[in-house]
Amino acid sequence: MKIAILCAALAVSATSASAEFSLAFTWGDIPLCTNGKSRKVASPQFVVRDVPPGTDTLELRLKDLDRPKFNHGGGKLRISGSGMIPFGTFRYNSPCPPDGAHTYEWTATARSGNRVLATTKARRTYPE
Repeated sequence: MKIAILCAALAVSATSASAEFSLAFTWGDIPLCTNGKSRKVASPQFVVRDVPPGTDTLELRLKDLDRPKFNHGGGKLRISGSGMIPFGTFRYNSPCPPDGAHTYEWTATARSGNRVLATTKARRTYPE
């Protein structure tokens, strides 16, 4: 019984710690695209907060929640600490919904080598 309670307490503690890791972004100056023909563009500006200690790389991936099978790609970069990732750090396949605004979600995965330390997500519509 005591072991189960301790395991549950550790799980809650780990979840609380990873919940602090956060991501925000703005689309920036990407060209307007609404014809369904995505193209390579400069990445948005991201702000990451409370990056887990020991993180050596941050992987960012974009998903269209209205058409999740399309691979928008993303980028993988070295990072230490929290802060801003400037517009244009990597290139990815732009959002380009052919049928009105879609909801897009960036997922940030903090890694130490091959080990995943935490993930967080941020959503926005495009076009806004």
